[in-house]
Amino acid sequence: MVTHRLLIIAHAPSPNTLAMRAAVEAGAQREDINDVAVLVKSPLEAGPDDVLNTHGVILGTTENLGYMSGALKDFFDRSYYPLLERTQGLPYSLYIRAGLDGTGTRRSVESITTGLKWRAIQEPLLCHGEYNKRFLDDCRDFGTLMAAGLEAGIF
Repeated sequence: MVTHRLLIIAHAPSPNTLAMRAAVEAGAQREDINDVAVLVKSPLEAGPDDVLNTHGVILGTTENLGYMSGALKDFFDRSYYPLLERTQGLPYSLYIRAGLDGTGTRRSVESITTGLKWRAIQEPLLCHGEYNKRFLDDCRDFGTLMAAGLEAGIF
């Protein structure tokens, strides 16, 4: 019986970002991680009930004009108040596909997660510059760390 649930909420508008999201999911579902169920949703599909029924969240976004994607912002707009006071301490991690430096994107997400009192369990993964296939390895490792930490009870 699975006792831990991991929710991946990631905006993936292109083949490259879709591959990155799939790599995060694959890392979280490694064969040797048996006690974590993974649910993947786009930000436009995810809502507060999804977060209330999970033990950890991975957020993924593109950098859009130095900010998070509009889709992830929409998720937070719909979910912030229903989650406030109910998900304090929720472990989360963030990955960003950035054409620039990702600073504004990181700051915008961290501003909201700080208000929710969510707990970042690792530094954000910043995949910036020209698309590089090594991003997929980084994303896979990123997903594995979160799922393994949940399974081990570290987060």
